[in-house]
Amino acid sequence: MNHFLLFHSSARILSALALLIPLSTTSVFASNELGKFLGAMDSEHPSWFKDSFLDFEEDIAEAATQEKRLVLYFWQTGCPYCNALVEHNFSQRDIVETMNTHYDVVAINIWGDREIIQVGGQTFTEKTLAAALNVNFTPTLLFFNESRDIALRLNGYYPPKELRAALDWAKKSSNSDKTFPEYLANLQGSPDNAQINRQEFFESDLLDISDQAGEPFAIYFEQSNCRQCDILHQKVFTQSLARNQAKQIKSFQFDMWSNTPVTTVDGRQITAREFARDLNVQFAPTVIFFDSSGKEVMRMDGAFKTFHTYGIFRYVNEMAYLEEPNFQRYLGALAERLREKGYDVDIWSYDLAVSQNNKAITLD
Repeated sequence: MNHFLLFHSSARILSALALLIPLSTTSVFASNELGKFLGAMDSEHPSWFKDSFLDFEEDIAEAATQEKRLVLYFWQTGCPYCNALVEHNFSQRDIVETMNTHYDVVAINIWGDREIIQVGGQTFTEKTLAAALNVNFTPTLLFFNESRDIALRLNGYYPPKELRAALDWAKKSSNSDKTFPEYLANLQGSPDNAQINRQEFFESDLLDISDQAGEPFAIYFEQSNCRQCDILHQKVFTQSLARNQAKQIKSFQFDMWSNTPVTTVDGRQITAREFARDLNVQFAPTVIFFDSSGKEVMRMDGAFKTFHTYGIFRYVNEMAYLEEPNFQRYLGALAERLREKGYDVDIWSYDLAVSQNNKAITLD
């Protein structure tokens, strides 16, 4: 899956001193000309989306009378991952038929000002609801069941195969007794890569993280036969922009389906499989970031393109979440500062995410 996001065009620039980007000695000198912003894509929402009055309890009840469930689709202008969802997934007949038969889909602009009545009767705007639900990436899909609970959450872009599995698992008529990760794993075909990708900056195979208190760390949950894991390691982490940030945080890697013994932060002795389930890991790869107290501060579901991956790791490494809880605003401000230095920012490129004169720029 390519879990996926874009920046708000009017994102405010954060404190310059706190977030200046030091260039390596191998970088090209920046010019005073504003760099280009590349990779943004817009798309038109399908006509079969529900025209809602934005009272979600009513929407859930109305959907239930038709044996359907409510899905909230969080999006934003210029989001290439949203464009991929609409153009690649929602253009496929079987997916559209499943959506129309089993779901009512309501689009929510994460920067919008329309008034919403959330489950429980509390009033929000679109953007304050997105913040309250901790929507860090677009697209994000929330599936509500008849009890008005979130039955499934998909953060970022899921390719058609994985989205089909989610739609089948989450529909009201589903009889599956498996969790969604288990259900998805059972649908995997023959391994393309039977080995889990390794990185030299991962900690050793000693799977004991109980002594990590006092130091931020990241846990990678992965599996074999994982195309998105391959993309993360073989495409994104081959780019120094993302790799240099990933190397800065102490990192552990677990096979999310293994019975390998793991000692958790709080000292529990469980298997890696149980650990992944306890943390509600739904997709591989999932990278969960923890602060020095062992509290989760961010997670990355799936493989993003290079600039987004760089931004996520930088956001965590700088502990920027302490000053700016909205990751989208941070990412937008980061892109603007780079452009002011004369660098081009391409959010949909692997090898030229930050460049000048068509040459990749190396950042520390």
